Amino acid sequence: MYEGVHHVSLVVTDLKKALYFYEGILGFSASEERPQFAFPGVWYDFGGTQLHLITNPKGKALRGTDELDSRDGHFAVRVKDIPRLLKKLDHHHIPYLNKPENKTPWHQVYVSDPDGNLIEFNGERQSVSERDL
Repeated sequence: MYEGVHHVSLVVTDLKKALYFYEGILGFSASEERPQFAFPGVWYDFGGTQLHLITNPKGKALRGTDELDSRDGHFAVRVKDIPRLLKKLDHHHIPYLNKPENKTPWHQVYVSDPDGNLIEFNGERQSVSERDL
């Protein structure tokens, strides 16, 4: 009956900061499918799923913190190259919670966007020798 997750919506308060984070740092590409709503926002397509950023200064879904807590509400994005992601985050001085060894079968990295929305990036674990390269 269910085919999958169509999209995830996140509340943002400052679209300019959000665009810099999602496009300038993470490299997401904006979708042209977004209709002209009566409020600012942007849609991103990746891996058959969409991420919708909705500008709402009074949004109730804001976490109110940028603390990196892997048990807090988040969505996850599968990544092909975790070392490349970590280099990009380091380059831009983005704090992250790195969990290469955990109870899941994948490497997890958690970041917070400018509004405190928590994002998990996950990908294949590397062997110790691959990490040392």
